[in-house]
Amino acid sequence: MHQQGALAYQQTTKVVESPRERESALLMKAAAGLQKVKDEWATGTQQELKAALTFNRKLWIIFMAAVTKEDSPLPQEIRQNIANLGMFIMNQTREILLEANPQPQQLDVLVRLNRQIAAGLRGN
Repeated sequence: MHQQGALAYQQTTKVVESPRERESALLMKAAAGLQKVKDEWATGTQQELKAALTFNRKLWIIFMAAVTKEDSPLPQEIRQNIANLGMFIMNQTREILLEANPQPQQLDVLVRLNRQIAAGLRGN
């Protein structure tokens, strides 16, 4: 019985992430996936590139949907900035996917934006 109580205590004392921390972690995960594809460009596959871009795109679609909801608590200016960044990311992603011969440096802007937004969410 004592062991079950200790386990329950450990589970409830785990650090609970805030939504901002979770969003930051997801952006860093997406940036890391894109960076890995770039770093392994010579030996990587088109499928790995597509998977990393798709994960990043889905993440940004969720962010864009959240900020365009009428009940978003964010100030209008921040909502607009995130929506504009999201559209830029969608356009960059589409260009890379449609490119006959994409180049690794095309991923730089996506990696940089994700890292910068993640840092902002963490308050850095």
